[in-house]
Amino acid sequence: MPNIKSAKKRVKVIATKTLQNRMLKGKLKAALKAVDAAVAAGTADEAVVKAAYKTIDQSAAKGIIHKNQAARKKAQVAAKVKAQA
Repeated sequence: MPNIKSAKKRVKVIATKTLQNRMLKGKLKAALKAVDAAVAAGTADEAVVKAAYKTIDQSAAKGIIHKNQAARKKAQVAAKVKAQA
């Protein structure tokens, strides 16, 4: 446990940022699962894909995932939708 005031503040700030990052990761996973479910049901439309792309891009912009990982995930989504069609 930190004794210095600035170290105590860092612990609080890190906890807040960790919570924010976990929420964004959860949102990303939910968007990808929604695409998977839509593809499995055969109802993958443009709105589902667009929402997934937006979530992926936001995660990359905030540093939750690397930009190359974001590109890879978007390519995977596109491939799933194309294979379904």
